[in-house]
Amino acid sequence: MRLLVACEESGVVRDAFAALGWDAWSNDLQPARRGGQHLQKDCVAAMVEDGPWDIIIFHPPCTALSVSGNGTYGAGKLKHAERIAAIEWTVMAWNIAKRAARIGACLENPTSMIWKYLPERPQWVQPYMFGHPEQKKTGFALDRLPPLRATNDVQLEMHMLPRSVTERVHRMAPSPTRARDRSETYRGIAEAMASQWSVFARQAEAA
Repeated sequence: MRLLVACEESGVVRDAFAALGWDAWSNDLQPARRGGQHLQKDCVAAMVEDGPWDIIIFHPPCTALSVSGNGTYGAGKLKHAERIAAIEWTVMAWNIAKRAARIGACLENPTSMIWKYLPERPQWVQPYMFGHPEQKKTGFALDRLPPLRATNDVQLEMHMLPRSVTERVHRMAPSPTRARDRSETYRGIAEAMASQWSVFARQAEAA
């Protein structure tokens, strides 16, 4: 089975699938942070030129899309045209991903303007549903793939931890790698994707 993780330079999702025997590739304009199978090119080109792909997981850049950026990218703001361009590009690329994925596709984004422009309603997940005692609301648009099931919900344990732990991502200090580090997929979520969607893919193949 072949997987493309589009707009991922960390390799976290790729490696979770590779550990289960997938021919898994990450893709980004940047080089892979941890090495491994990586297509350093435009994600749409990777979807179309380097397939066939069984599953495509798409992480479109969220800087201009995120609701937290409304002060900069909202209507009437200085960079609103960049938000419109980002919405149009993301919708275009998502439609290509759905056509290029033989079994199913997933688009991941946080609380974002993009959800108003997609036909799929997002599944919302939190890191604490998958063993990480942190908050970071993330949405998945799913095309033919089943919703993720929580694997290790630790929400009840979070009240015993300081906010510096439970809000780690939101409290990251400014740095050259802050945006990259904030966007990295939690390992527990990546492992849930790999294990649950591997079962689904095998069942789809057998049907």
